[in-house]
Amino acid sequence: MTVRSLNVTIIGAGKVGSVLGRVLSEEGVRVVSVISRSRSSARRAARFIGAEHASDRLSSIPDSTTLVYITTPHAAVAPVAQALAAEDHLRFPHMAVCHASGMLTADVLRPVSARGATAFSFHPLQTFPRDFPPRKILPSARGIYYGVDGSAGGIRTARALAKRLRGHVLLVPPELRVLYHAACVVASNHLTTMLAVVEQLGARFRIQPGRTMEVFGPIVEATLGNIRRTTPAEALSGPVARGGIETLRDHLEAIRQVAPELLPYFIQVSSETVRLALRKRSISQQRAEEMQTLLSGYVDQSSEREVQR
Repeated sequence: MTVRSLNVTIIGAGKVGSVLGRVLSEEGVRVVSVISRSRSSARRAARFIGAEHASDRLSSIPDSTTLVYITTPHAAVAPVAQALAAEDHLRFPHMAVCHASGMLTADVLRPVSARGATAFSFHPLQTFPRDFPPRKILPSARGIYYGVDGSAGGIRTARALAKRLRGHVLLVPPELRVLYHAACVVASNHLTTMLAVVEQLGARFRIQPGRTMEVFGPIVEATLGNIRRTTPAEALSGPVARGGIETLRDHLEAIRQVAPELLPYFIQVSSETVRLALRKRSISQQRAEEMQTLLSGYVDQSSEREVQR
């Protein structure tokens, strides 16, 4: 399948389908229809994308469709694939079918591949917050990677599709798919959690929640820039990287006294930071062990506090 032959139907009118459908449309790809559980959501997504048709029935998928992109939540992908395979009006040997789930491999699309369709997974490695309107997400949807597995033909189609989206393909071994998704969670959700911890600490010295990124944004952005230019190990700075066990002890004590509910988080992340500093070779094995011993002592204190509560 060539890029020029793509006539796309999107199943799922949520943020992923709406945003990526709009990118495809802006890049000159024909999006022929949007299918959703409700006609109203299908119509809303179709208007945003510029799709030609909208429906709540798979039987309404135009037979001119050459690519079906399933962008539903992952629990719905298998039922949709099963139902799609029963649509006899579709020309499966001339079609490709992919899904946007980060957790699932191309194997979940076996019902349509059994009908002759080319199948592959195509997970956008990007965040699509439910509370954000599609228009706000659109600028961050180009130039991203897509986690892909599937047949040789599926991977070729995935590369063509990614290119049209101005993106790139990351081949993910099927047996490591869930691990890949966990890495995506760390990169996005855990980063969000870390900044929420910064917000909670900042509130103790009267930084308003809405100003957290105004105050800490420059150091966050500079750190990301340093990592982008080098590696996390090379970019690591701060007291742990310098072997500053006294400073680490002071930090632990301050958090224990002022924000004890955040102590388990700080201990765990500091322990991983010690491991990173050791990998960087900015501290000795002995100093690393001393720091881990210090952290372990605070783990015991934290556990005792939880028992008392």
